[in-house]
Amino acid sequence: MTKNKKLLCTGVGGAIVTALCCFTPVLVVLLGAVGLSALVGWLDYGLFPALFTFMGVTAYTLYLRAGRVGPPPKFAIVAAVIALSALIIWLDFRFALPLALAAAAAVAGYGFYLHRRRCPDAACVRVTPDESGVKS
Repeated sequence: MTKNKKLLCTGVGGAIVTALCCFTPVLVVLLGAVGLSALVGWLDYGLFPALFTFMGVTAYTLYLRAGRVGPPPKFAIVAAVIALSALIIWLDFRFALPLALAAAAAVAGYGFYLHRRRCPDAACVRVTPDESGVKS
């Protein structure tokens, strides 16, 4: 399995598991069963930032798989994860589902955009550190 495929599986799988824990009582039941129900009130403060982080990992992996089309999105992804996490906590989780769905739609839209801009392998010129012309 390639590194990008592992990263994509981590991003998508983590987002799915985190979404299940956020929007269903799965984690509440599990914590209650092991006697840690006092933590239930604090779950959202960790789960939603984790959800947005996994979506960011997915978006970055889509960028890598598309052949690095356009400028690197690292800063934009980190800024979006921080902004969405802060916004959802600031709004006291009132709009949690719409914000999470909007973030998922944004990642899907970004993936579609990258897929449309992907260049064929023969036409892409990728510069690796060895070919950059810099002598050490």
